[in-house]
Amino acid sequence: MAGVRLLVGTRKGAFVLTSDEARKSWDVSGPHFAGWEIYHVKGSPIDENRIYASQSSSWFGQQIQRSDDGGKTWQPVDNTFAYDGVPGTHQWYDGTPHPWEFKRVWHIEPSTTEADTVYAGVEDAALFRSNDGGKSWHELAGLRGHGSGAHWQPGAGGMCLHTILIDPSDAKRMFIAISAAGAFRTEDGGETWKPINRGLRSEYIPDPEAEVGHCVHRLAMHPSRPNVLFMQKHWDVMRSDDGGNSWREVSGNLPTDFGFVIDVHAHEPETIYVVPIKSDSEHFPIDGRLQVWRSRTGGEDWEALTNGLPQSNCYVNVLRDAMSIDTLDSCGIYFGTTGGQVYASSDSGDTWAAIVRDLPPVLSVEAQTLR
Repeated sequence: MAGVRLLVGTRKGAFVLTSDEARKSWDVSGPHFAGWEIYHVKGSPIDENRIYASQSSSWFGQQIQRSDDGGKTWQPVDNTFAYDGVPGTHQWYDGTPHPWEFKRVWHIEPSTTEADTVYAGVEDAALFRSNDGGKSWHELAGLRGHGSGAHWQPGAGGMCLHTILIDPSDAKRMFIAISAAGAFRTEDGGETWKPINRGLRSEYIPDPEAEVGHCVHRLAMHPSRPNVLFMQKHWDVMRSDDGGNSWREVSGNLPTDFGFVIDVHAHEPETIYVVPIKSDSEHFPIDGRLQVWRSRTGGEDWEALTNGLPQSNCYVNVLRDAMSIDTLDSCGIYFGTTGGQVYASSDSGDTWAAIVRDLPPVLSVEAQTLR
């Protein structure tokens, strides 16, 4: 029977939420790894029972966990993330050189073609790959070795590689995003990289139209159109129709174009979702009203989706990995908040309901469609 499994990472553990196709009632399992920060949990598109979790602690360090039974049991795999060669330096907040230092894994992206291949985006920003199901990791050093690497600087949340998109039609073609360096593309499986930030403008950096230095919060892509990318930047919602070679703003009538999440409807490539947040200094919805905004025109026009969401005294944030979409016929949309709620819509965002409340602050939400 078809259904959905939601993988939820929080500040104090991971949770697995499961429902049938109706998505009316949910079974909740967890917390797994109680007390640990779980930055990201994601399942393999090849094997729905294969799930990876990024488990970290400022005291105990980083650990990658793997489940081969849909999250019922977990085993630690390798936690060695060593930069290739001499790491060198990047720029610190004040512009001075600062050594590259591994801190944690922000994002895990299983391969779309090989069951044992998985990618990890880390802080300080770099991309790693495992070809043995997480038992060992090696850096794809061409990204950090790109000529601009020494000039990358951290954003407010650190210098993190937080987005990895794999072209469904060509597994060697990938897009990544780094806060606060920008977006990059590879055509050869990660050996070489090209910055793809033309058209971005960021008033907070010395050269607002620089090749690198932009604080990209999230990228999204519909699998049927790998050349069409959507971006939630530090400010601005952006769109590219040429694989990132150029960008144009599509913030339109949004009440604010600051935010973290962006995603695309499973069956409608021009339908996109964002959660507007008041500003970069006030990380909560305007007037305390939690709203998802939807565009059915690829960003030209936007509408607020509020049915079932709190419209007063709601001062939560929705972080960059905390929205996901299932692929059932009636597309489901999910997001989690720093207040510990996970909201679900089984009708493409028209109505919402809280699946769970009072979890620890939610860092990530990933939907698996079970067939």
